[in-house]
Amino acid sequence: MDNSSFILGVDLDGVVGDFYEMLRKTAAEWLDKPLESLTTDVGYGLDEWNLAPYGGYERLHRFAVTQRNLFRDMKPMKDAPAVLRKLSAHGIRIRIITHRLFIKYSHKSSITQTVEWLDNWDIPYWDLCFMKDKGAVGAHVYIDDSPANVLGLRALGCRTIVFTNSTNRDLPGPRADNWNEVEQLVLDAMEEWRTGSLSLFGAT
Repeated sequence: MDNSSFILGVDLDGVVGDFYEMLRKTAAEWLDKPLESLTTDVGYGLDEWNLAPYGGYERLHRFAVTQRNLFRDMKPMKDAPAVLRKLSAHGIRIRIITHRLFIKYSHKSSITQTVEWLDNWDIPYWDLCFMKDKGAVGAHVYIDDSPANVLGLRALGCRTIVFTNSTNRDLPGPRADNWNEVEQLVLDAMEEWRTGSLSLFGAT
């Protein structure tokens, strides 16, 4: 474990990549429905789109990845690549931690598209971890949008920033509504680390 660098644990979908917007467009095609009929005010699992009669979320997700290149073609969140480049220039070690391999038979596509997308948008990172248990990968501060991930990390004592969307409005802060706010929260945490008041959590 590298104790000489400040480590930022970064989720991708819904945090760096505009996952829900890309998936909404794909779902409209998959369901053969007008885009405007699919609400943007969704909960985790997208029950609001009534996917169950068509095979459910996992089937849509597999289609989006393997047939519509979800992880390669989605746009980044506003300012995300630029802010990550700025944070990297401060000497922050960016550790991407994503659970993109939870759908069977799409692992090769998921991994290839992820690397291509990160390179295409010039997003800096030291480590790329595909795993569910994000707390098993050490970081000084994490950023995530999934309510389950945020609660799980915080239960382990990991400082975790919530990236705001409709799935996590009920979670307490610290939270960021945009990437400029992420930048300030991360720099504040790094300053605490420099003064010795912030330790590395979630280390293996």
